[in-house]
Amino acid sequence: MNKQIQWGIIGCGDVTEVKSGPAFTKIEGSKLVAVMRRNGEKARDYAMRHGVPKWYDDAASLMDDPDVNAVYIATPPSSHREYTIMAAEAGKPVYVEKPMALNYQECKQMIRACASLEVPLFVAYYRRCLPNFVKIKELLDNQVIGDLRFVHMQLYLPPLASTGTDLPWRVNPAISGGGLFYDLGSHQLDLLDHFFGPISSAKGHVANQAGLYPAEDIVCASLAFSNGIVGTGLWCFSVPPKEQLDKAEIIGSKGKISFSFFDLSTPVTVETENGAQVLSFTMPQHVQQPLIQTIVEELQGKGKCPSTGSSAARTARVMDEIMQDWKSRSNGK
Repeated sequence: MNKQIQWGIIGCGDVTEVKSGPAFTKIEGSKLVAVMRRNGEKARDYAMRHGVPKWYDDAASLMDDPDVNAVYIATPPSSHREYTIMAAEAGKPVYVEKPMALNYQECKQMIRACASLEVPLFVAYYRRCLPNFVKIKELLDNQVIGDLRFVHMQLYLPPLASTGTDLPWRVNPAISGGGLFYDLGSHQLDLLDHFFGPISSAKGHVANQAGLYPAEDIVCASLAFSNGIVGTGLWCFSVPPKEQLDKAEIIGSKGKISFSFFDLSTPVTVETENGAQVLSFTMPQHVQQPLIQTIVEELQGKGKCPSTGSSAARTARVMDEIMQDWKSRSNGK
């Protein structure tokens, strides 16, 4: 596809306001030409504010638009499978938000549909292309901290403010697949896949300690990678504000790398026998733009995107393995 990539967005909500939406038109050879939201007034408002020529209130109309030749699905995970298959049947490349779907089985169905119709499938694990994580990948590949031993990550956050009847979709498993572990932990597990290669097995201890919503709020996981590296993670989403923490360490035979997954202003610290080096980075205005750039380049035959349906499905499989016992208990099995 050497012509201009003309995007349509399904679900123009908050994530598309700054993180992704404007990037589609700021990239050479790419343009946002249509948006869809079930609330037509909100779709029209988004289109007017962002200078998008067309808006729709149903997905089929956007998929059928001949001016749209690629689709970005920015709805919650519960509709990712449906819209991805619709886009594939329309013959249009798909860029879908993360997590890729509610579970690994849905991911496989999406991959099969796109493969059978020869439609490219990409997933919005955009951290793979942000400068701090690109640098960490480079340091690891160059063995700056020696042979890799293990990774440990901690993410502690206070509970979400609204509960009960005003339940945020991110902690409604029927819509999100799980709780904040699915929303945030998926980014982390995907990056570890990018840094070290596939996770071969994962086990988890999961609970709902605070009882504020149906989803899990604490997860402790152990990971084994196919190359012998091991990892651990602890996620807790019911700590007091002063205990909030976002920290990760990668340990090697000659040093360690410390960084944050979500506070992108936190420097990357590299410690070796030669001392400590603190690396700071400037983030792009639209954090998904570097990844979208690689998608446009691949669709135009100029490059390769590092975040595909296949790589994202691996992360979904790992999350399912970590959550297996919890989901069995929750379903009364």
